Amino acid sequence: MNVVNPATEEIITILIENDKASLDNKYSLLKAAQKHWAKQSLKGRVAVLHRFYDLLDLEKEKLAAILTSEVGKPLQQSRNELNGARTRIQWMISNAEKYLSDEWVTDTDELKERISYDPLGVICNISAWNYPYLVGVNVFVPALLAGNAVMYKPSEYASLTGMEIERLLKKAGVPENVFQIAIGGKETGEHLLDMDFDGYFFTGSYKTGKHIYERVAKKMVPCQLELGGKDPLYVADDVKDIVSVAAGTADGAFYNNGQSCCAVERIYVHENVYDEYVAAFVNEVKSWKSGSPTEDGVYIGALTRKEQIGVLRHQVEDAIEKGATLLQGGKRKGHIGHYFEPTVLTNVTNDMKVMQEESFGPIIGIMKVADDDEALEMMKDTAYGLTASVYSDNRDRAEHILSQIDSGTGYWNCCDRVSAGVPWSGRKHSGIGATLSHQGLRAFTKPKAWHLRS
Repeated sequence: MNVVNPATEEIITILIENDKASLDNKYSLLKAAQKHWAKQSLKGRVAVLHRFYDLLDLEKEKLAAILTSEVGKPLQQSRNELNGARTRIQWMISNAEKYLSDEWVTDTDELKERISYDPLGVICNISAWNYPYLVGVNVFVPALLAGNAVMYKPSEYASLTGMEIERLLKKAGVPENVFQIAIGGKETGEHLLDMDFDGYFFTGSYKTGKHIYERVAKKMVPCQLELGGKDPLYVADDVKDIVSVAAGTADGAFYNNGQSCCAVERIYVHENVYDEYVAAFVNEVKSWKSGSPTEDGVYIGALTRKEQIGVLRHQVEDAIEKGATLLQGGKRKGHIGHYFEPTVLTNVTNDMKVMQEESFGPIIGIMKVADDDEALEMMKDTAYGLTASVYSDNRDRAEHILSQIDSGTGYWNCCDRVSAGVPWSGRKHSGIGATLSHQGLRAFTKPKAWHLRS
């Protein structure tokens, strides 16, 4: 399997994919080792993951360089990802004892009742390439803290980073056979779906998530899916600092080249502030530096997957055919590397592909609306339900709109952010289940009720 640098299209290295026999062997090792790991004290497991947290900082420059080389994001954004992953790990290790220890419900002389949180067993984590550290730690860190063993399949586009994760976890003290990595693409993933894991946790596209869900349903084990989105954002007419809002929301749409599940993908702007907002938005986009992701100051690097260039080009063509105006970008940049110009479309309508189908790239449609009711109607017009954002100087106004949208997260005067203390979850085609928060810690456990009568 070739590992390709998306900025140069050069082969970094060649890896050997795991075949069925090697995966079966890894699974047997995990199965045998899991019970010993679960018997270790929770404090002991926390200490191990704390060392992993420290190592991510100690080796940050090396890890960031590897990540940038295989996914194409600017080096500073790779550093940011590692910093963000450490912030999440810090919350998890600080709260593990609180939420994974036995919980006493009744404690009288006659009756004592408690809940224990037992590990699921051996779980399969099929992860993503866009934020391999961030989406990875959402799963394998709480899974390990809860006493599970983990088969971790990094995306084939982030295999080198996956190998670094395995190396550092074992350097931190995770036993050799408690965490195993599965290298490969689709065929490797299919082998994993045939195996007897005690839970499946996937981050990626709706299409693949649906396939996984259908394949493993007959096993009747937990299957949690963190999928994509078509996240809407509304700018109300009471916003006073339009320039700042335009800059912040442009970042929300284009950070990491738009390759974020919760990136802003549709923008609706009240007609009273529309022209001012669009002008400020385009000025912000034009100020960004594009180029080699290892260059200082670069904001737009290379797309990870070359195939996405065709998807973006098709969305631009469809929008223009249906009456949209192209204000910025719209085409591939250069002949070497997976580069696409930051693209801004106006005069869009909700029947255009750019407003309905996940873009996962540096492209945005901005639509003028007459009032809050029209904005709400447009925002709700989607099969996805990950996040939704409202910018307004009136919190009640914003919360009223957000409360009517079926999404896992609502943002007021912010967007494209994730916090470890609250659940990260999708609705409809954006997934099922939750990571992060106490719910994300307990997602990797089986609750057991204890009734103790004297």
